[in-house]
Amino acid sequence: MILDSGVSSNKQPALWRTVRPIGVSSLHGIAFLGNRLLAVDRTEGLLLEIDIATDNTTVLNPHQTVKFAGATGLAVWEDTVWFSRDEDICCCRGAIREGAIADLKPEHFVSLSYPADGVAVWDSTLYVTCQKSGYIVVFDSSTGREITRFYTPGIGVENIAVRDEEIWISDKTEQTVYCLERATGEIKFSVLTPFENPSGLAFYSDAESGEEVLYVAYAGEELYIRDDPNSEDPFQLTKRDRTFIHPLYFYYNEADRYALSNGFLMEMSYVEELSPLDEVEIENLEWRIALPSETHRQKVRQISPVGMPFTEEILDGERVAVFKFDRLHARERRIFGWKALLEVRAIKYQLSPRDVERIPNLSPEFEAKYLADNDNLAMDSEIVRSAAKAAIGSETNVLRQLLSIRNFVYDRLAYGIRPHIDTPDIVLRRGIGSCGEYVGVLLALARLNGIACRTIGRYKCPPFADRKGVPLEPDFNHVWLEFYIPGFGWVPMESNPDDIQERGPYPLRFFMGLAWYHVEIGKGIRFQSLTSNDAPLNKEEVSVGTLAINHVRFTILEELSAVDS
Repeated sequence: MILDSGVSSNKQPALWRTVRPIGVSSLHGIAFLGNRLLAVDRTEGLLLEIDIATDNTTVLNPHQTVKFAGATGLAVWEDTVWFSRDEDICCCRGAIREGAIADLKPEHFVSLSYPADGVAVWDSTLYVTCQKSGYIVVFDSSTGREITRFYTPGIGVENIAVRDEEIWISDKTEQTVYCLERATGEIKFSVLTPFENPSGLAFYSDAESGEEVLYVAYAGEELYIRDDPNSEDPFQLTKRDRTFIHPLYFYYNEADRYALSNGFLMEMSYVEELSPLDEVEIENLEWRIALPSETHRQKVRQISPVGMPFTEEILDGERVAVFKFDRLHARERRIFGWKALLEVRAIKYQLSPRDVERIPNLSPEFEAKYLADNDNLAMDSEIVRSAAKAAIGSETNVLRQLLSIRNFVYDRLAYGIRPHIDTPDIVLRRGIGSCGEYVGVLLALARLNGIACRTIGRYKCPPFADRKGVPLEPDFNHVWLEFYIPGFGWVPMESNPDDIQERGPYPLRFFMGLAWYHVEIGKGIRFQSLTSNDAPLNKEEVSVGTLAINHVRFTILEELSAVDS
């Protein structure tokens, strides 16, 4: 969905469908010719026309697939079809007659020094993305003369579309679509895509309604269980191609510096199954479980109890469910918790280092609460203090400091599940950490450099946005962090998911951003706590983990098209 930059709108299009053409392997460049959707399948060398209403697919180059094999970018302008293939940009002049593809005669137009990824045309200007060079190269579409070049906004393979005075870029690694100024290449805003591996994008204008929709192609692989009846082990885990096209809905709030993208209505339940490891009896037990938060990207429609009723408290502005037991008996069994109906969307904050050059000092209250070693962060240890100093060098800008700290931690840690969370000094020596241990190291290094930050989380819905109505259960909990920018507010930063390759470069998709599947619960407070007669229980003697087994379930009910201002 397209909105004017910085302006919200209550006029939202109807929900457009996912396009799933049959018999294609890897869709990359896409373009619209009127109401016809054109696409290239790079694996098979197919130039396709796809009906967005029915998925009906027609091959337009049945005798010329070799010339299109490996093509990744596609554009149409007036009577010409353009495509990128390896280092070359090719065109089929005069191929479009009376709004249809009539004659394809590919001819070489210009070559790059490295493979070209995406191609777009606007009027007399040709735009080409090239991951290897790190540039968007701009040519005169008549002469092939290079006019200028802009830096690419991300680190992955990028495709491109142009609309009026804007350049739109999809980045496969960043899982992001960027909107750039066409004249300067400056980023106006960016949004996360609801699926991984975006591989192409194009705008569609509905002739009847006037609605304008941004469609994004995706191309990757998915795991599935293959049934081989001839094998002793007939059920085998393997991969298959997965490619489709889906509308991207978004809303950009320029005043508050954030952008939202595709949202989903989901039901989440958090339930504790009371099953004590030891025989314990507790008088006047109050069991507190934090409830989902209200944020820019997350709205709570409804919360209801599961198993037994609860009362509700507000703690530091956050809602908490309180389950009360007059007496918890030995071997007592119960199921209790909450179920929430949530609207969740992806968010990306639109801040640059120059936006935070002159910010106020932290308040004494924030310094005391968010710069202290109150989370077993080993901030007095030599290895942690040395790492904090080395991580930022001479950098003074808070965003660059955080990014330097993140990259420093990613360079030194590899992800691994641990049975318990160790302190940052142990984690740094070991070089392997879970998401919670990544967070601990990040918190310690940030706080030692005067950056207020806190842990946030608690769970992520399994990221299968197209599996509606099916109960989804995460295997693990998940935590990330938020850092505070005085004068602006709290901004998220993921723990480890962007640590995707040794020594980088690392994507920025979850630096100041969260995907739709993150669920924010109890921001700034403990997720669970136990008290007896208004006093905290001794964790060494009894804890949530020794009393109960938790059960977490998500069900995606529907996709949301509207984004309320």
